[in-house]
Amino acid sequence: MLKTPDQSWQKIIDRCFEHGQGHVFRFWDELNDGQRKSLIEQLSRINWLQMEELIQRALNPAKKIEHTLEPAPVISIKERATYDARAIPIGEEALRAGKVGVCLVAGGQGSRLGFEGPKGCFPITPVKNKTLFQLHAEKIKAMSLKYGVDLPWYIMTSQTNHQPTIDFFEKHDYFNLGKDNVFFFNQEMIPAVDHRGKFLLVEKHKIFESPNGHGGVLKALYDSGAIEDMKARDIQYLFYFQVDNVLVKMCDPAFIGHHILQKAQMSNKVVRKVRPEERVGVICKIDGKIGVVEYSDLDEEHMYARDKNGDLLFWAGSIAIHVIDVPFIEEENKNGFKLPFHIAHKSIPYLNEQGELVIPEAKNGYKFETFIFDALLDASRVCTIEVDRSREFSAVKNKEGFESPQTAREDLMRNYARWLEACGVKVPRRDGLPVYPIEISPLFALDEQELKQNLKKIPEIDGPIYLD
Repeated sequence: MLKTPDQSWQKIIDRCFEHGQGHVFRFWDELNDGQRKSLIEQLSRINWLQMEELIQRALNPAKKIEHTLEPAPVISIKERATYDARAIPIGEEALRAGKVGVCLVAGGQGSRLGFEGPKGCFPITPVKNKTLFQLHAEKIKAMSLKYGVDLPWYIMTSQTNHQPTIDFFEKHDYFNLGKDNVFFFNQEMIPAVDHRGKFLLVEKHKIFESPNGHGGVLKALYDSGAIEDMKARDIQYLFYFQVDNVLVKMCDPAFIGHHILQKAQMSNKVVRKVRPEERVGVICKIDGKIGVVEYSDLDEEHMYARDKNGDLLFWAGSIAIHVIDVPFIEEENKNGFKLPFHIAHKSIPYLNEQGELVIPEAKNGYKFETFIFDALLDASRVCTIEVDRSREFSAVKNKEGFESPQTAREDLMRNYARWLEACGVKVPRRDGLPVYPIEISPLFALDEQELKQNLKKIPEIDGPIYLD
């Protein structure tokens, strides 16, 4: 048993040994004072009761429960042609009254894109190479100006990119949103374990931890004081999205309006799956309650099921855009965080007995994560609307090919070209793609209706064009 004169440190060390994790101190004698302090501080944050439960679940997986799945009610694009007329004014009223806040999940790094730094700092727009953060910030600013309010922006980071993200916003003067209107908060990290249920050292003074999943945003909002900030501002509805969607329709009044009309606690946007095997979670009824089934959990019977018209029965693909009631987020936390953890069998880097870093090819342990859409199962009422994928969803996930920076830029240009053509502007195209790079700042127009108001400022398109 390791002994140290610092009694507060000793309590943490003793607890580690009590829970069978004393091996994390095997390099203790090689550490300097700062490294020892860092390890102790990391271990002090562990919720041991929770970890013991998760380890037991990982090592002794329960038999998979069979659920009854049915299609969920969705307001389709066809139906929205009728119902949006009522929803939009209600959403706009909520925006003007300052009842809406914005929540962005931005804890990822750009490593999969071959980019060093927070993913939100990745340059993405077709002409000006604006970053993802700037593109979203300009949309928020444009909506704030349009509705005469300051839309507060709550940004979830990770331990890896928290300070670099803040530094980036400082450098760019918070994109003219006002420092007081941008609230950064950190995602909780949770230890991973190997096949024996043991923590893995990734450095001699550091155990391997991973983010607790996008569902962790609900806990982090509560723990960070962001919810209290929302209540002080009288924010009632939170518009949630993820950093890599370049086409997100920021604080969509129609979406907010439908959420309010349906008296929903949590609402979703979905797109129609392009093929049964598409790797996207599906909104459906799970034992009578609306939720999401991950693509990896959808069996072939339901994946390929068709209705009487031959269309996919389970077609409503979630695109991680939600409106969530602020009081509902409080309910998810008041008596302990409600969302269940999912166990992911993964390849996890670790130090071997000689202190050498090993990057295994095979899966050697378990990570634990939560999914935000599991909160749907706790909601008393849920609203789901269908949107046009080409207008509202284009993610940046891979360096090349599908969902890459190239496809995102092309989707942006197609969208801008569609707006221009709706205004009667001729856009030269080749194979459906504009011949010249096109970019329209959100501060110039957020959609084709706003673009029509600035028609006189649009030149002939005979080369690259940027409208600002």
